[in-house]
Amino acid sequence: MNFKDLRVSKPLLNALEDLDYVYPTPIQQKSFRRISSGIDLIGIAKTGTGKTLAYLLPILSQLEYSTQKQPRILIVVPTRELVTQVCEEAEKIAKYKSLRIKGVFGGANINTQKDYVFDQGADILVGTPGRLYDIAVTGIIRFSNIKKIVIDEVDEMLSLGFRPQLEQIFEMLPKKRQHLMFSSTLSEDVEEFIKSYFNSPEKIEVDLESTPVEKIKQIFFPVQNFSTKIEFLKVLISPKDEFVKNLIFVADKKQADLVFDKLSAEYDDIGIIHSNKSQNYRFNTIKNFEKKKIRSLIATDIVARGLDFSDISHVINFSVPEKASDYIHRIGRTARAGKTGVSILMYSPYEEKSFEEIKQIAGENIIEENIPKTIPEIKTLLEFEKPSFTHKQITKAPDITKGGGAYHEKRNIKTKQKTKRRR
Repeated sequence: MNFKDLRVSKPLLNALEDLDYVYPTPIQQKSFRRISSGIDLIGIAKTGTGKTLAYLLPILSQLEYSTQKQPRILIVVPTRELVTQVCEEAEKIAKYKSLRIKGVFGGANINTQKDYVFDQGADILVGTPGRLYDIAVTGIIRFSNIKKIVIDEVDEMLSLGFRPQLEQIFEMLPKKRQHLMFSSTLSEDVEEFIKSYFNSPEKIEVDLESTPVEKIKQIFFPVQNFSTKIEFLKVLISPKDEFVKNLIFVADKKQADLVFDKLSAEYDDIGIIHSNKSQNYRFNTIKNFEKKKIRSLIATDIVARGLDFSDISHVINFSVPEKASDYIHRIGRTARAGKTGVSILMYSPYEEKSFEEIKQIAGENIIEENIPKTIPEIKTLLEFEKPSFTHKQITKAPDITKGGGAYHEKRNIKTKQKTKRRR
């Protein structure tokens, strides 16, 4: 099946041809007619399966030119990078249509964004939940004309604590609207959210969330500690003709900075993105990574979630993710478009519990190896690697059967009362 078979509108077909998009992915095939029919839909598919285009194609096919300023389509995503990515994708597909696509996110001047959205209006408004709500309560932008709302990566939004903002946004919407939700996972929190707002939704699931990509070669290395991982990583990525475009995942911002400081001292093609980096810094870093000016990008799960990178040769799990499903999201960045890829995971003793859970879902395409003996073994442990103990002081209750009464003399209450009366 190709895009013509889906009966995609002619302007969109022309844009797809310009982008050399010929065949829709399974999630795109299954979603197009269902979304076009107007039903509520939930799409579950792992990273790299084309979820963004799955909802953009039917929406853009039906959306026609309008002069009204208030948005008709609302797309909510968890991060500013995703706002930019969705807007760029929509603009490419809507190249031959007269549509106004605008994005808003936190970390930028809200007054500038209000003017930007209100000036000439918006047909499609993409934004993070917090900023969308902040702009809506000013009254500059109203959601009363929204026909369709898309919640992309809802599980990530809920885990980041955006549920109150999402609920407040839903309260501002008209009663008659179409709900679309796309995500990589379907947790209990997501299920609860669906029951609260969706109207008998149909669910499409493409590839179970815990099914690894078969074309990915997975290599597991036991490494003593964080510092030894650094030394191994320095050697690992040194062959530039093999490690062409690498995505390095770490547990948190602090570890990301530590890894970046160590690697950038020896390599000039290392990049880093996390939530403490400025908006422009993150955008420029991602752009340079796509242009291959940066060969290895260090990232946290939250910031990288949903971002679409092309031609990743290696995914390096420097830190073991706490959730096994996050491991699947990580390695799904490589082996796209029919290509093969490599995933490397390093695990230390303090990460073994999470590692064992990953092994249960990793499938058969795995190799366990030891790091080269030439890698220096550093015995120093960082604070988060040290085992934590909880000390509970236990006091044994005295045995009252073995004598010893009170250490003070009992007061003669009656005598004391008589003395008071005499006075």
